[in-house]
Amino acid sequence: MTTAELRSEPSRGFIATNLLVCSFFWGSSYLFIKLMSGQVSPFAIAAGRGLLGAASLALWLRWLGHNPLPQRHEIRHWLILGATNGWLPNILVAYALIQLASGPAAMIQAAGPLITALVAHMIFAEERLGGRRLAGILIGLAGVALLIGPRLFEGGATMLSVLAMVATMLSYAAGNLYVRAVPASSGDPMRLALGQQVCSGGVALLLTLFIAGPASLLALSDHWAAMLMLGLACTAIPMTVFMRLIRAAGPTRAAMTGYLVPTVAAAMGVLVLGETLELRQVAAGCIILAGVFLVTTAPRRLGAS
Repeated sequence: MTTAELRSEPSRGFIATNLLVCSFFWGSSYLFIKLMSGQVSPFAIAAGRGLLGAASLALWLRWLGHNPLPQRHEIRHWLILGATNGWLPNILVAYALIQLASGPAAMIQAAGPLITALVAHMIFAEERLGGRRLAGILIGLAGVALLIGPRLFEGGATMLSVLAMVATMLSYAAGNLYVRAVPASSGDPMRLALGQQVCSGGVALLLTLFIAGPASLLALSDHWAAMLMLGLACTAIPMTVFMRLIRAAGPTRAAMTGYLVPTVAAAMGVLVLGETLELRQVAAGCIILAGVFLVTTAPRRLGAS
């Protein structure tokens, strides 16, 4: 790591504040998706979420005096992030929450930082794994096995929902790593967030029309309040904050949102939806979060340049 990079190392206060903002809004998203699950197609939920997020970010950029239209060098980044952090995980989460409670679903996704750290170790010099991070990965994966193992043997829709959340976890991990690799000159955080939502909403809309049918969009009118909260508060705001965080602090520490999101999601599910958590789920969630905590709070290795 260079001297200039060391000087630009973000403060703990900056990291903590941004983590809390992202985690609260993303954790709340499970509540609003759950309120629509089973009544609105997962494709329609993903389309509404992406389009509302894109519209709000475009208006914000325009108000700041910037052109929201994509530049040629940004298109590839927008398309990739629109898939990995956008329409694909949004559809999968909406589908999974038809069967799964908010807490366990968020706990599965919480393992994302473990995968992020493992892959970041192989491609970024400053993200090398030490003994603490390696121990955290092993502990966290043990928790994932405890959480999802029995569910897989249940078969049917429950098994598919669990696999959907595992795929969501992997998709977000890939997107986080990609953001880290985008050159600073080509990846303004606000524009990356905008592009992600534009492509996410656009692709999800096409999938809705061709797979679920245009009539599926009409169901959103009965859930407009939840959809607005999901698209604006739970998508546009945290995604912008997260893009800035991941560029400043790196993918491993930014992925620490996975440590906090399940707590918010589980609390919302219990307090608002009346969901219950099994003792096994609570134990598995604590093990996963312990692993994530070890991985994301370990000091970065500053020896590499």
